[in-house]
Amino acid sequence: MRKNFTLCVLLLIFVNAPSQQAKQSNNTDTDLIDVAGKILHAKWLQQHDTVHKKSGRLYFSGAPSLGYSLTSGLAAIFVGNGAFFTSELPNQKISLVYLDILYTQKQQFVFRLQNNIWTKGNKFNLVSDWRYYWYPQKTYGLGGQTQTDLFADQTFNYVRIHQSILKTFIPNWYAGFGIAWDHHYGIIQENASQPVANQIQSYGISDKSTSTGLLFNVLCDDRINSINPWGGSYFNFIYRPNFTFLGSDTNYQMALLDYRKYVPFPKSSENILAFWSYNWITFGGNAPYLDLPTTGWDATSNTGRGYIQGRFKSKNLIYGETEYRFKISRNGLLGGVTFVNAQSVTDWPSNQFNSIAVGAGAGIRLKFNKYSRSNVCIDYAFGQGGSQGVFVNLGEVF
Repeated sequence: MRKNFTLCVLLLIFVNAPSQQAKQSNNTDTDLIDVAGKILHAKWLQQHDTVHKKSGRLYFSGAPSLGYSLTSGLAAIFVGNGAFFTSELPNQKISLVYLDILYTQKQQFVFRLQNNIWTKGNKFNLVSDWRYYWYPQKTYGLGGQTQTDLFADQTFNYVRIHQSILKTFIPNWYAGFGIAWDHHYGIIQENASQPVANQIQSYGISDKSTSTGLLFNVLCDDRINSINPWGGSYFNFIYRPNFTFLGSDTNYQMALLDYRKYVPFPKSSENILAFWSYNWITFGGNAPYLDLPTTGWDATSNTGRGYIQGRFKSKNLIYGETEYRFKISRNGLLGGVTFVNAQSVTDWPSNQFNSIAVGAGAGIRLKFNKYSRSNVCIDYAFGQGGSQGVFVNLGEVF
């Protein structure tokens, strides 16, 4: 799960998800599935290495659970994913379908369906991101120098449909296009502090907004395992022009650059030094207020550990993070991380970068599935101005 929630798992339903390659899938390691099998004396939890591809077979994992986050309070959650191969070719990439449903103490409801499907021989990559939100949330205005005691309560419905298709042109490089539709409606703003209300009014907001645009995508991904990489890099550049003739409220443009690098350190160990750069820029017009670059509103809701979702918002956002991942127990069940991140958004209306917000923390990793290398990630992070919290994922943060 790629949300900032503390998980308290009530039930696990799973069939081993396959890894793309046998490297570092150690049959002698222990994971949470092994532990559950021993506690429950359940033979059906016996694992089998699924490194050998079998086309058409679905590998499913699911976890109903309870959670807590700074944004939601308590939450009831179901998260599940299905992995499969579309061929049995040696270099065939894993296709993934991800489902996320939650309802929170603050009456937030989220339905998210995402997929990343590779056709035979990895010739085409089909990428979908479909969501529905009913979402009360605080906003603190625009810029990097806003205060946590000055905010407005906003509630909105949000429908998101993004669909892209990419084609390989050289090994590990892909290019393609798609369409994106982001529609907010029933927007209500209440209990607004006067400085925040004045700033939002100066930028502009109404009871509904729509951004409709085209997606032009260039991708390079040479990671062996995208769930928990032990090396390689990831580069994704997206250019999105939005047009009124497609139904957008305004003409404006967006560019997104997402780069990640994974380095074994020390070189002969399983420990990883990971780097992440995430840069989200709008230009050529003003995006609707709720479509502006914002902390924690990236595709996986993971930027800005140490800060509440929506803490910083403006026309442009630059983000960087470094994390060190290391093994603690010899059997691979327990690991740890330390991390530091920094983000900057432009002030309004100057559109200048004038401040940096730093976050840092540490966490533990519990091996969920030793064959797919999927971890349960539990992190404590703190930011400036007393911001702090627990942040949890199923799968690495980046």
